[in-house]
Amino acid sequence: MKIERLHHIAIICSDYEVSKYFYTEVLGFTVQQEIYREERKSYKLDLALDSTYLIELFSFPDPPSRPSFPEATGLRHIAFAVKDLENWKLYLENKNIHVQDIRVDEFTGKRFLFFNDPDHLPIELYEI
Repeated sequence: MKIERLHHIAIICSDYEVSKYFYTEVLGFTVQQEIYREERKSYKLDLALDSTYLIELFSFPDPPSRPSFPEATGLRHIAFAVKDLENWKLYLENKNIHVQDIRVDEFTGKRFLFFNDPDHLPIELYEI
């Protein structure tokens, strides 16, 4: 048995339009498909990065809250590889997004930073 690759990450958001804007306009994902499922009163938005399907963004009426911080049990964070971490930090701050200080991975020597999506999902940018 062999896993070939990561297929997608599924995210449930509390405010569909806010999260759709964040992932498309701020982070630069492109919409592959957007479906409204009437029976569930729910959107499903398929997002890609460089033509690679990566995120399913869901909306549901009144989803329950979930603890979400990097040290909580469960999914720790999602991470995206970027070039020029300094410019990303400035870009996000100019969008009024709180960004943690740039840190250095003690094992790889690579720089990274954290910020949150609109529902406080921790996101890491890791400089390559």
